[in-house]
Amino acid sequence: MTNKFRHFLNLNELKSSQVKSILKKSHQLKKDYRKIKFSKKKILAMIFEKPSTRTRVSFEVGMKQLDGDVVILDHADTQLGRGESLEDTIKVLSRYVDIIVYRGSDEKQIYDLCKLSTVPIINGLTDDSHPCQILADIMTLQENFKSLDKINISWVGDGNNVCNSWIHSCLHFNYNLNITCPVGNFPKKEIIEKIKSSKIKLFDDPILAVKNADVVVTDTWVSMGMKNSPERLKKFKKFQINKELLSKTNKKTFFLHCLPAHRGCEVTDEVMDGENSLVWNEAENRLYVHQAILLWCLKEI
Repeated sequence: MTNKFRHFLNLNELKSSQVKSILKKSHQLKKDYRKIKFSKKKILAMIFEKPSTRTRVSFEVGMKQLDGDVVILDHADTQLGRGESLEDTIKVLSRYVDIIVYRGSDEKQIYDLCKLSTVPIINGLTDDSHPCQILADIMTLQENFKSLDKINISWVGDGNNVCNSWIHSCLHFNYNLNITCPVGNFPKKEIIEKIKSSKIKLFDDPILAVKNADVVVTDTWVSMGMKNSPERLKKFKKFQINKELLSKTNKKTFFLHCLPAHRGCEVTDEVMDGENSLVWNEAENRLYVHQAILLWCLKEI
């Protein structure tokens, strides 16, 4: 992250004080719904190389509620789909708008774009990370726990981009993070090693991983752009979040899922719609977290 601009790229690059400032503002935005505005009108451009529902809608609605406006560029409907480079597009957009959200595949590319952009860039998701989602998850947990210190969080499923951002978040919060995945689907070793936290533990047995869990988190087993196969689904079968697995926590355990969910695969209807599911609050909180990120990047908090 450069000193000149407040890009929002990954949680491990932010100071804890910055992360907590964004979260504090998120709670304020929810409490004072629609009352907080930009000091002057701002324009957001959003570039989508991957499909989106919650990221797209929450940023667009959030920006408009802050008295800003939005321009959306889908890959298929712009010159990006006809061969114009993303780099050239960023150079032009930087002269039109105040801030950019980029949602694509290549994590390196978003860092390269930051070198060209003359406005802040927000990571709306890459194949390697999803920091906006994790702040919404943490905000949701803050609404349900007096303190996040020493609570037990269990990630169950694929060690994907969302899992990576959970790992990054351990730099800023004192919770325990158990990660359980099929062999061959754990997060990259170097991602965990960079955090240097003794509170991150790996398990190949989901029953052991969820023991005493206060929160169980999962995501789809087949991420965007990934080839689905019966063999892959079979490998993940014992990592499904269902009533039987949650009974192994031996306590009241909350459930999180970033959505979209594939019901009957990574989670059952009974858990998804159960009384301890925080999924819908988690989705709602994307709105307030995204507004807070926008305000932070534009130096209004």
